Amino acid sequence: MKRLPKYIHQAQGKLWLTEDERDDLKISYRIKEVLFEETSEFQHVMVLDSYDFGPMLVLDGAVQTTSKDGFIYNEMIAHVPLSLHPNPRDVLIIGGGDCGAAREAAKYNQVARVDMVEIDELVVRASKQYMPEVSGNLSDPRVHFHYADGVQFAKEAQREYDVIIVDSSDPVGPAVQLFETAFYQSLHRALKDDGIMVSQSQSPIFHADIMKQSYDRIGQLFSDRRLYTAVVPTYPGGLWSFTLGSKQPLREPERVVFDKETQYINQDVMTRCFQLPTFLQEHLEGVANV
Repeated sequence: MKRLPKYIHQAQGKLWLTEDERDDLKISYRIKEVLFEETSEFQHVMVLDSYDFGPMLVLDGAVQTTSKDGFIYNEMIAHVPLSLHPNPRDVLIIGGGDCGAAREAAKYNQVARVDMVEIDELVVRASKQYMPEVSGNLSDPRVHFHYADGVQFAKEAQREYDVIIVDSSDPVGPAVQLFETAFYQSLHRALKDDGIMVSQSQSPIFHADIMKQSYDRIGQLFSDRRLYTAVVPTYPGGLWSFTLGSKQPLREPERVVFDKETQYINQDVMTRCFQLPTFLQEHLEGVANV
């Protein structure tokens, strides 16, 4: 019998990936086949063809993005800050090895450079080959791949970028650094005087404390801070948050003319994603968590 890949199990002749989100929550996906499996020096990497979500990128057993809904997350983390900045030319993406955020950033003609810092080259290679719906097999000459530690890369940059996008994994292991005050300080220094940064800030339902901590820490450093949301079906709880930090007062979203070709974000979503439900407003207004 052929060995099943790590994190895959068989039940009644069918293949399943079961994602352990927490002690009390597990999410299972029925799998057609394993398209790619390899272990890098950093993590176990798979691309699985699933029945409901198509090819999905899985790192250490956790679903990162899928061909079915990956556009939602990538459009929201990229287009909101890029649209709010008056002239985004130099862009830094930390993480985002599936290339989806970089693909969206490349839709802006005024963008002259995208530095994409991903620690694991294997993730980029697998995404380009097996997940074209997400990566677009990105080959734009303005996009420069740096296979390096994003924390160190940001630390060495000084007033260099207009927009910084932090497309991080969950705050577990080395990724914890991407949610710490010292890292946000590095981002602040790396931005130009009118720069904007955005970070995914986890689920308002299951990771409310992490979201609030990110919101508070970014608010201590940046003159303007906003939180917005989107619904990503394959992320725990569906509802997902993003936190913006800007060195200058942000333009109101209503004044942004959005004209990019997208599947999720549009003029209305651009405006309404900042309108938060009551429970979320009350949580953000609570005692600072730094």
